[in-house]
Parts: sequence; structure tokens; C-alpha cells
Amino acid sequence: MDRKQLKAFVAVVELHSFSAAARSLDTVQSNVSAHVSRLEKELGVTLIDRATTQPTDEGRAVLSRARQIEAEFQALDSDVASLRDQVSGTVRLGSIGTIARWLIPLLLSELAVEYPQVSVLVLDATTSSLVLNLLSGAVDLAIVNLPLDDVELKVDPLFREDRVLIAPNTHPLSQYESVTLHELVHHELLLESPGSPFRIQLEQVAEEEGVRLRPKAQFDGMRLLASLVFSGFGAGIVPASAAPEGLGGDWRRVPISGAVGRSVGLGVRRRGFPSAAQRAVADSIRTVIARQAEGPSGIYPA
Repeated sequence: MDRKQLKAFVAVVELHSFSAAARSLDTVQSNVSAHVSRLEKELGVTLIDRATTQPTDEGRAVLSRARQIEAEFQALDSDVASLRDQVSGTVRLGSIGTIARWLIPLLLSELAVEYPQVSVLVLDATTSSLVLNLLSGAVDLAIVNLPLDDVELKVDPLFREDRVLIAPNTHPLSQYESVTLHELVHHELLLESPGSPFRIQLEQVAEEEGVRLRPKAQFDGMRLLASLVFSGFGAGIVPASAAPEGLGGDWRRVPISGAVGRSVGLGVRRRGFPSAAQRAVADSIRTVIARQAEGPSGIYPA
């Protein structure tokens, strides 16, 4: 068993094709097939169903380990390079979409200056999806909603942000200077789906106030929710980063009195040690966040 076999197997699973895996690894399809076959012979099982190119049960078990092993190889390369004062490597960063919109451009600019040999692959997803990707090793770091309770992950707070109402200019709520939850119950709202950290906290505050919010529609994804408000579909409750002031458009952002803000953190796996490149990206994220005290309104660095 060697690294080439594991990389070939992971590439086939992730790209759903032996030919696509060969292109991504800059080799020919016969090499990829040979590497996967040797790995299967070594383990004594079939890892990939050749008819569907989907992993078998054994393949799914191997996939998580293979990703972790490759992550350690990359960390080793990065750490050795850092000893020559050249922090380099590729970091797979997951982020909830509303944060990625304003943070990633600032992060890339910071890295270009401080760590020009570090590159970032960004996955835009919901917190629940990012947790699964972090646990499986598909991403190295993840910016997620808090609270997050998983013994396999370590999460450090990054910032807190206000919950705000956004409404098209044609909506009656757009005329308010600020609103309370009691005033919002008279209107149907666009809300994030039940079970998400943001929605759970919002419902807890509403219950304490003795009110029940009325959903017009519910979404597994804050960015889609905000885009529908911007399109005039209705009014919704979002974190401040989902609707930055100065974005433009026929809508208004209205503060919500008494609504507890959302907390956002940076998650990593507890097992293993982050590479020099991963530590550089994490430090750069914190540096960029620290500057936001004078940046987007409604965001407060931890």
C-alpha cells in the first residue's frame, strides 16, 4: 500500500470517474485503475463498484482513513517547507456562505501578502454539511455556526453578529426603524429551516418572549433566503453578514430589538496536528476578523 494508491482511490470516489481522476492526477487512466486494483488486492476487498463507480461499504470505510492519511502527508510537506521559512501548501477551507461572501476576498488578500505560497480551496456549505466534511477529512478547517457540540472537533469563537430583519422596500416592515419580535408575529417571514443553530436560537428567544414566528417559507441556506428578499419575495431574518450595508438594491435592513446575535467559530479536528499552511490560514482568518471592528456593521470580533 502506498500514497499513489490511496490518492487514486480518493480521486475516483470524489470525481465519480476513473478518467476524471486520471486528469486530476495528471496521469493516464490505466495507471489509476492499476493503483486502485493493487489497493483492493492489498486489502482483500472490492472498494469501487466498477458498474456505478460508487464506493462499496468497504470503500466508504477506507475513504475516511485515506483522506486523513493524505492530509497528514500534505501537513508533513508543509511543515518541512516551513522550516526553510517558506510556509506553503494547499488548505481546504469550508465556510458558511454568508461569511464566505465578505471574508474570503479579504482572506485571500491577506494570504497573498503574508503567505504567498499558501493556496486555499473553498467549500461553501451549511454548518451541518461542513461538520460532516470536517469529520471525514474532506476539509481541514471550517467556519461554522455556534454552538457546535461534537467531541471530535475543536471550535474557537471568531465573532458575534447581530440578527437583523431585511425587507423589500415595498414591504410594510421596511418602514420601521427597528422592530421587536412581538411586531414580527403579525407578518409571515422567510426563515432558515428548523433544526439549524441559527433557527434554534431564534426560536428560543421567541419562546422567552412568548411569541411564535410565522414562516412564509423556510430554507436550508441563508444566502438563498437573503437573495429572495433582495428579489422582493418577502421579509426575512438573517445574520448581519448575510445583508451587509452598502450592498445596494431595493431593500432595507432593520435592527431587531432584543434578539440575541449569532456566534461563528473556526472548527478543526481534534485528532492530528494542523500543518504550517493550515495554521497560517487560521491565523490569517483571525487577523481579518479582528479588523472587522471597523468593518461591516453588526459584526463584533471575539
